[in-house]
Amino acid sequence: MPDIRPTVGSGALVLNATYEPLCVVSVRRAAILVLSAKAVCVADGEGILHSARNSLPVPSVVRLTRFVRVPYRTHVGLSRRAIFARDNWRCVYCRGPAETIDHVFPRSRGGRHAWENVVAACAKCNHTKGDKTPAELGWRLHSLPAAPKGIAWRVLGHRAPDPRWADWLDLREAEAA
Repeated sequence: MPDIRPTVGSGALVLNATYEPLCVVSVRRAAILVLSAKAVCVADGEGILHSARNSLPVPSVVRLTRFVRVPYRTHVGLSRRAIFARDNWRCVYCRGPAETIDHVFPRSRGGRHAWENVVAACAKCNHTKGDKTPAELGWRLHSLPAAPKGIAWRVLGHRAPDPRWADWLDLREAEAA
C-alpha cells in the first residue's frame, strides 16, 4: 500500500495571475486547480501523482489563470509559534534554546501582549526574570522584538518555506539583509 501521509514539502504555493504570492494549499488542492484548468503549474515538486488514466507531476508552485483581488491583513497574527519562529527558537537573553515566551515589560506592571513586548526565552531566564524588567536585572536583549515584515510572513506565517518558492517570496533578498 502506498504511503499517502503528508510530507514536509506537501504544500504548494499559489500565485495570482500576476505572479503575486497568495497562499499555501495542499498538494491535492493544487492538483485539482491544475486539472480543472483554474491554475497552471509553474514549478514541479518531487514525485508524480497517478490516476487511472493520467499522470501529473506533483505541483510545487501554481499560478491562477484569472486574477483574484484579495484584501490583505496589514499585520501578522501574534502566536506562540510565530514568536519562536521570529526569534529562531533561541532565548533573547542567553541565546540558549527557547522553551517559553516572556513579556519584556511584565504584564503585571502594565505591559502589553504585542509583538514589541513578547520574546522567546528559556525556562531558566524566564523564571529568574520573574516580574522585573531586563534593565532592573542588568540584562540586555540580543535582539529587539518587533513585528515581522515581508511577503513571506504574510503568506506563510510561521511555516518553513519550501526552497523552490524562494523566487516568488523574495527569500534570497531577506537572507542577504
